[in-house]
Amino acid sequence: MTDEAAETRAEARSTGGAEAQSTGGAEAGAEAAAQAPAEPVEPAGPVPLGVVRTPTGHAGVDAHLARLADADHLGADGHVEVYEDVHRGLREALTALDAPPLPGPYENRS
Repeated sequence: MTDEAAETRAEARSTGGAEAQSTGGAEAGAEAAAQAPAEPVEPAGPVPLGVVRTPTGHAGVDAHLARLADADHLGADGHVEVYEDVHRGLREALTALDAPPLPGPYENRS
């Protein structure tokens, strides 16, 4: 019985190895075909996102939001500069809202 079991295992190994080699070769050929570049592909240029900007009614804020349209025509590395500029302007506009109003010329009575 042990000789028959050993022969069965040996046959399974030899048959399985041949099947693995035949399917492995086909898979390797398919992978090589998929990895081979057909032709060089150039990266796509900047494309506007088409985001609608709703006016806020505050001229300063609207001007900063309109500046975001400048990023539509820049590459991704140019977006940071535009976003930081807009963020800085919006932060200044919000800070100005928190500042106390300046006294008028006749309100400074001592």
